[in-house]
Amino acid sequence: MTPEEQDEALWRNRFIMINLVRLGGTAVVLFALLLWQTSRIVEGGSILGFPLALAGLVMSFFGPNYLAAQWRTPPRP
Repeated sequence: MTPEEQDEALWRNRFIMINLVRLGGTAVVLFALLLWQTSRIVEGGSILGFPLALAGLVMSFFGPNYLAAQWRTPPRP
């Protein structure tokens, strides 16, 4: 691979990773709401769904920003 192809592959993989973090956070939120509000997983729902939903929201909103900050070139002081 040429350096240009390697650089393009690196950025493509980083873009994919950022989107997977977003989708993963959304999936966690949906699962947590299902756990919390319905009887499909636990009879009567479970309060554990609420903190899990909050964790998924944090991951969905701040995870991509964290990854972008880690990959920034050059890093901010």
